[in-house]
Amino acid sequence: MLNILGKRYFFFALSLLIIIPGLIMLAVNGMPLSIDFKGGTLLEVRFENGQLPSTESIKNIYDQNGIKDLQVQSTSEGSLVLRSSELSESVKNTILDELKNIVNSEIIILKADTVGPSIGKGVTQRAIQAVSLAAVAVVLYIWFAFRKVPHAFRYGVCAIIAMVHDVLLVLALTGYGAKFFGWQVDSLYLTALLTVVGFSVQDKIVVFDRIRENSSIYRKLDFEKLANHSIVQTLQRSINTQLMTVEFLLLSLALFGGVTLREFAVILLVGLLSGTYSSIFIAAPLLVVWEKKEWKTWFHKNQETTAS
Repeated sequence: MLNILGKRYFFFALSLLIIIPGLIMLAVNGMPLSIDFKGGTLLEVRFENGQLPSTESIKNIYDQNGIKDLQVQSTSEGSLVLRSSELSESVKNTILDELKNIVNSEIIILKADTVGPSIGKGVTQRAIQAVSLAAVAVVLYIWFAFRKVPHAFRYGVCAIIAMVHDVLLVLALTGYGAKFFGWQVDSLYLTALLTVVGFSVQDKIVVFDRIRENSSIYRKLDFEKLANHSIVQTLQRSINTQLMTVEFLLLSLALFGGVTLREFAVILLVGLLSGTYSSIFIAAPLLVVWEKKEWKTWFHKNQETTAS
């Protein structure tokens, strides 16, 4: 049998190794908020000859004029919607002239407005409040559902800690993405993050439920062995279900879905994968650590090792 729980501290260290550098990058460089949060200039343009320049060429023009936060969308009517931080009149005219030269066509300006943030602090705060209330509800639900199992409250707390792990991993990914790929936090990002939170608890309950079932069957078995046996039983189901139903679809979307959806798809891809990973390698191992109260012997073991 696979001894997954025997390597639990390796998995804890692996998560920290991935999360901490990303969070440091995010703290140093700041959260890369898009104009959905900050507001800016919106340009909607159409070209007389019907041609559309590539997204990369448009971004190069904006980059050359010192604008690094461009978002490009195409409409079904054949126009382009360009969102960026606020543009001065001279910079806006320069950008329009350079776009005109790329496609060798006159530009029809359908809209040129300075827009406010579509996502304010109030929306963000309400999202945080909703996640916090959901976390409390999950703890209470698991506590009630597992009430016949000793220390049922621990199951709910470990599920929430693992959910926090998944959120921190997404934030760390944001730090890496902002540093190396110019990612920004927009409305789609917020949607992806909330989706990860929603899916995160799902696999934890599956693993914990199997531990609950086995605890009534293997009553004399050591808790670590019982939990490890339960994880192995659910391992194939967790991996296959996640890969076949979600991950391959998101991978296809990330590779072929276009630039505007790539960040959204990658965040979902990694976030949901983290949800499966944390169910197996974080939540259940935390439960074992708590059950055995291993923190009482951490330093004691180190002292014994040093003495020997």
